[in-house]
Amino acid sequence: MSNYRFPEGFLWGGAIAANQAEGAYQEGGKGLTTVDLLPSGPQRMSIMLGGLESFRPSGEFLYPSHEAVDFYHRYPEDIALFAEMGFKALRVSISWARIFPHGDDAQPNEQGLQFYDRLFDELLKHGIQPVVTLAHFDVPVHLAEAFGSWRDRRLAGFFEKYAVTVFTRYKDKVKYWMTFNEINMLLHLPFVGAGLVFREGEDKQQIMYQAAHHQLVASALAVQACHRIIPDALIGCMLAAGSAYPYTCNPEDVFHGMVKDRESYFFIDVQSRGEYPGYAKRFFRDHGITVAMEPGDAGLLMKHTVDYIGFSYYASRTTSADPEISRKMTSGNVFGSIQNPYLSKSEWGWTIDPLGFRITANQLYDRYQKPLFVVENGLGAVDEMGPEGEIADDYRIDYLKKHIAAMGEALEDGVDIIGYTSWGPLDLVSASTGEMKKRYGYIHVDKDNEGKGTLKRTRKKSFYWYKKVIESGGLDLD
Repeated sequence: MSNYRFPEGFLWGGAIAANQAEGAYQEGGKGLTTVDLLPSGPQRMSIMLGGLESFRPSGEFLYPSHEAVDFYHRYPEDIALFAEMGFKALRVSISWARIFPHGDDAQPNEQGLQFYDRLFDELLKHGIQPVVTLAHFDVPVHLAEAFGSWRDRRLAGFFEKYAVTVFTRYKDKVKYWMTFNEINMLLHLPFVGAGLVFREGEDKQQIMYQAAHHQLVASALAVQACHRIIPDALIGCMLAAGSAYPYTCNPEDVFHGMVKDRESYFFIDVQSRGEYPGYAKRFFRDHGITVAMEPGDAGLLMKHTVDYIGFSYYASRTTSADPEISRKMTSGNVFGSIQNPYLSKSEWGWTIDPLGFRITANQLYDRYQKPLFVVENGLGAVDEMGPEGEIADDYRIDYLKKHIAAMGEALEDGVDIIGYTSWGPLDLVSASTGEMKKRYGYIHVDKDNEGKGTLKRTRKKSFYWYKKVIESGGLDLD
């Protein structure tokens, strides 16, 4: 039993995303989204970096999002399993293209609105609070094809219309919202984060930061609309977090770590503090970046800041100013990291660092002094099914146990944390690799990397462990 206490009303649960779970990519009036153009296999990474050649799916590739794990049709069954574990919250995203199939439609798609009505009603029936992300790595393809996606200022207006539509529709059902999932991913996987496709010879850095400004403006417009339409709601931002450790105590390494952290903090500094930080302005000057802003932008950003900081934490990172040392990068992690000799790794090369979770939570709270919400945390691993259909995923339990304990220590440090929704309560399509064998769930889904399987749901050992954790209010982690 632990010595710390999680606060009354703490939101225990799990997190999924529309594009990795729902499937039904052409049903219910849904339009094509950018993630529907991401195949599995070796082509995936080049497209995620902005190298898309066609805005239509090709018959020669497998697109995991098209069926995903069929949550669109199976959500009552899945929610019943989440309720059996005792979930207090489920983080989901709304697919923008289910509501506005082209993104700039005059009227919303009623079939899409009704789907999320049914989904939220099912959650509330089981006493589970929906925690809803407006944009989780999907942009309507029409907006990417016709406008160049977030490089065009007009997307902020389209996004505001979408946000107003769903706030108005679900104001009595949803009290926790987020604007953009892992907004800093734009700088690392620009097609995933912002639907950006680059042409030869373009200044990618200029385009990415201009797109970032448009997303930050859109975020402020969404916050403004949420506070107006649902005054008792909370709306936050969302950061892909994980501290960048200096490889040595050489001041050059320490400074390099600070610079790497600021690449991500930049977005949240604007969303939480309301203005562009000095270090970002210098970065723009030093790199010849000119971010076009309209006269009212500064006031909009300052006036409409977020209520809380949502973040994902999977791993810490290690960095060095020494180019020779920087060659010792681990594989698998989107952000890249030098191998940390003090830490073990997952099968995909992600460092396992529970203390880093506590460090990151403290750093975020020290920096922003706003409540935090841990909206993703988990271990991707290959699971083997035993002869009786059992899955003894003790490695996942060990990872989660240590990270939840670290979160408890952060609470004792004085960090204000709203809740914890671990990533992938049921197995999902991996965002980075498109694989199914990289599993995170408490619930196994019978599907393989080739898209074959019955989609049958099976409880893993971790299912019963997490149920006990929630029942005990986080006190019993054994």
